[in-house]
Amino acid sequence: MAHHHHHHPHTLPENIGNAFGWGIGLNMLFVVVEVAAGLYTGSLALLTDAGHNLSDVASLVLSWIALRLSGITATGRLSYGYRKGTVWVSLINGLTLLVAVCFIVYEAFQRLDNPPPIPGLMVSGVAVMGIVVNAFSAWLFYSESKHDLNIKGAYLHLLSDAVVSAGVVVAGLLIYATGWQWIDPVISFVIAGIILWGTLGLLHESICLALDGVPNTVDLKAVEAAALATPGVLSVHHVHVWALSTSENALTAHLVLDKDHTLETAHAAKQHFRHALDHMDIGHATIETEAIGTPCGCVAC
Repeated sequence: MAHHHHHHPHTLPENIGNAFGWGIGLNMLFVVVEVAAGLYTGSLALLTDAGHNLSDVASLVLSWIALRLSGITATGRLSYGYRKGTVWVSLINGLTLLVAVCFIVYEAFQRLDNPPPIPGLMVSGVAVMGIVVNAFSAWLFYSESKHDLNIKGAYLHLLSDAVVSAGVVVAGLLIYATGWQWIDPVISFVIAGIILWGTLGLLHESICLALDGVPNTVDLKAVEAAALATPGVLSVHHVHVWALSTSENALTAHLVLDKDHTLETAHAAKQHFRHALDHMDIGHATIETEAIGTPCGCVAC
């Protein structure tokens, strides 16, 4: 039996560290501003949003730590290093977003019965700052969010905060113009729905990766078709694809060749299949070849 390991080393994008630094710093500064404004005006809306933003700062810190851990050299006991930690952090981020949605809905229901008076213009002014800070921070993560689930989680956190801030701006202006305090909880329900829509997808994919499921970026049928399209391959089995981290995928597969094949043709088949995998978002592949019609299926027999 012959096998081959093919691995592309994982490296963090050069700009992602700066993105996390700016995102954490700006959002922490905005939390301080929101708390100060909330205490000054007595606005529960601002204080609640400040708590939500503070939880997102914590999520950003966790994501940054996880990505740093993914670059640590593997050890004898942890042969893949700490890469899987990025998957668990993305799952935690999804769960915290879900908790945030539940908290927003709970607060909205509380305010429907007895909406507190809100200084509309002050709240809107502070919320505009939130839109700028969170939209800019989300933009820093946008390009890499397409390639890494953990970064996607950070991006969705920041984008949801920008949407929340926009809703607060609208609510503040409408309350100032009409005096209708019930607008605040109604806007909160809408915001919660928007956040939930994005969170469910992130949570579903995070759970899938945590259970070593096939990543969304990989089409398993296309992988099997590429194996069967490889010259000399009669069939393929034991195909498994899973995530090493939120940006790296691995594969194991057995290629069944004709019993008259040689070591050279077996090597050529693996090279051909491995080249196809490079274009399918699979950077770490363990490929074994088997000869059909032999007692144990190995090349030696």
